[in-house]
Amino acid sequence: MSARPRTSEVLRIGNASGFYGDRFDALREMLTGGPLDVVTGDYLAELTMLILGRDRLKNPRSGYAKTFLRQLEEGLGLAHERGVKIVANAGGLNPAALATAVRELAERVGVPVRVAHVEGDDLLTAGRAWGEGVLTANAYLGGAGIAECLRAGADVVVTGRVTDAALVTGPAAAHFGWGTDDPRDLDALAGAVVAGHVLECGTQATGGNYAFFTDHDAHADHDAQADRATRTFRRPGFPLAEIHADGSAVITKHPGTGGIVDIGTVTAQLLYETGGARYAGPDVTARLDSVRLTQDGPDRVRLAGVRGEAPPPTLKVGLNRIGGWRNEIVFVLTGLDIDAKARLVREQVADAFGRADRAPDQVRWELARTDRADADTEETASALLRLVVRDSDPDAVGRAVSGAAVELALGSYPGFHVTAPPGKGAPYGVFEAAYVDVADVPHTAVLPDGVRISAPNSLHTRALEPVPEPPLPAPLPAGPTRRAPLGLVAGARSGDKGGDANVGVWVRTDDAWRWLAHELTVDRFRQLLPETADLPVTRHVLPNLKALNFTVQGLLGEGVAAQARFDPQAKALGEWLRSRHADIPEVLL
Repeated sequence: MSARPRTSEVLRIGNASGFYGDRFDALREMLTGGPLDVVTGDYLAELTMLILGRDRLKNPRSGYAKTFLRQLEEGLGLAHERGVKIVANAGGLNPAALATAVRELAERVGVPVRVAHVEGDDLLTAGRAWGEGVLTANAYLGGAGIAECLRAGADVVVTGRVTDAALVTGPAAAHFGWGTDDPRDLDALAGAVVAGHVLECGTQATGGNYAFFTDHDAHADHDAQADRATRTFRRPGFPLAEIHADGSAVITKHPGTGGIVDIGTVTAQLLYETGGARYAGPDVTARLDSVRLTQDGPDRVRLAGVRGEAPPPTLKVGLNRIGGWRNEIVFVLTGLDIDAKARLVREQVADAFGRADRAPDQVRWELARTDRADADTEETASALLRLVVRDSDPDAVGRAVSGAAVELALGSYPGFHVTAPPGKGAPYGVFEAAYVDVADVPHTAVLPDGVRISAPNSLHTRALEPVPEPPLPAPLPAGPTRRAPLGLVAGARSGDKGGDANVGVWVRTDDAWRWLAHELTVDRFRQLLPETADLPVTRHVLPNLKALNFTVQGLLGEGVAAQARFDPQAKALGEWLRSRHADIPEVLL
C-alpha cells in the first residue's frame, strides 16, 4: 500500500457521535468550536447492527444510520468551508447506499465534496453460511481502507463495521504516512488506537458518566466562574485528540465547551469495555499496560508510551440473529405484606401457565424492593415484581402471558395493578462473536472516482504469548479502618461485550493503589457482587493506570438485545460495586 510523505504536523481529530442517537447538534459544535482536521462519528454498536439488520429486511436499500444524513444537511457545508474531513461508520450494513445518498445531498445543497466508502465487512451478503436466523454477520475491519480513501482525496468517508478506533487510525495513517509493511509503525498505530478508544464514546471522555462527577461539580461551585462552569458541565463537550507522528496524543476538547478532561475521565474511558494488557484489533495490538497519562494543562491529558504488537491472525465477526420471542409484565406491590403478595401472584401465574396449551420455555421473576416503610407517597410505598418470559413461539409469550396477568385483576393481591397493559411480546436478538482468518475477508476502498482497490486487513499478524501478570505494589501498612462504600476511594466504569460484562476500577493515589491491588481480588469481587459468584471472573492488573479490570463471563446471557438482565448492558455494574461497603483504611478516607 502506498503512503504519503511523513509529516510532523499535529493532526486534530474530533468525535461527534458515540452511538446511533447521540446528540444531534454535536457535529455542528465540533465543526464550529475550534480548529479541527478530521471529525469522526461512531454510530455502530452490537445492538445497532441488529436494528439495522431488521431495517434491511423491510427495505434492502436501507441499513445505514439516517441520522448522519440529517446532520450533514448543515454540517457538510461547514466542513467544506473549514477544510475538515468527515469519517463515519454510519454506513452500517449498506455503506455504498449511504455514500450515494451523501453525494445526492451534496448536489442538492451545492457543496462540492468527494465521497468514498469502505466495504467488505458484510460476510452475510458475501454468501457465507452462518446458521439459522442470522440477520447480520460483519467483520471488524481496521483503518487501512479509510486511509486509502483519504489518500485519494476523499472529503467524506463512510464505512460499515470497522473497529471504533479505526475511525482514528485510518486518518492518522493517511496523514503521517504510517505503512502496513513497516514494523516501526506498530507503536505509532497503537497510540492512535488508544486515542481512538478514548474518543469513541464521545462525552464519556469529557466527564459524562463519570464516577467522581460530584467532585467536578464541587470544584465548579467554588470557581470564580461558578455559574458558567456548573452550567456547561451539565452539557459536556465532545472530545478531540491532537495526534503526533509518533502516535502520542493529547486528549482535549474545544475551548468554552462543557465538561472536563483530566486523568480520571481519560482513565475511565480507557478501561471501558476492554480486558487485559492487550487490546487486540485488526490494525495493531495495543499494550494498555504501557499507557502513560499526564496532565498537560487544563482540560489536556497527554497520552504517551504506548507499545504496539502485531495484530492477531483472525478478525472478529459480530453475528446477530433473532433468538426468539419475549414478553414482560411488571406487577406493582404496595404497602404491607410485600413478600406474601409476590408469592401469591407467582403461584397464580404458575397455575395459569399449567392450564395453558403451551407455557413459555423460560420464566423469570425478580422482586425489586423499592418500597419504604411509612412512605409519604404511594410510589415510594411500592415494590416492583418483574416477570420475563421467553420462547421460540410468539403465541407462548403472547396471549398465554397477557391472559394469565389480566385474569388476575380482580382475584389476586390487594391493590393489584401493573405498570403497563400486557402486550403480544416482541422478538429479541442474540449477539455472538466468531473469528475468521484475515485472508478470508475482503477489505475494499471505493475511491471518490469509483475505482475499487484492496486494502490490507492488518500488519504482520501472528499469535502472541500471554502477558505475565505484573508485580503488585507493596501492601499498605496495617492501620485503623472504617466500614464505608468502596466508591469513596475507587472509581469504576462498566459495560458489555456480548454476553460478558467488563468492570474497570481505578484509584487516584499511590497509597490507594497499594490497598486496592491487594484488597479487590477475584474472590472479594464476587463477594461484593453476589450475582457474579458462580460465573468465571478474570482480573487484569494495570499498574500504570492504578487500575484493575474485571471480565465477568456470561453475566448478560446472550447479549444486550436479549435483555436477559435488569441492566442488560452492565452500564451500572461498576456503580453497584462502588456502593458496596468494605473495610477501608482511614488514611485513605
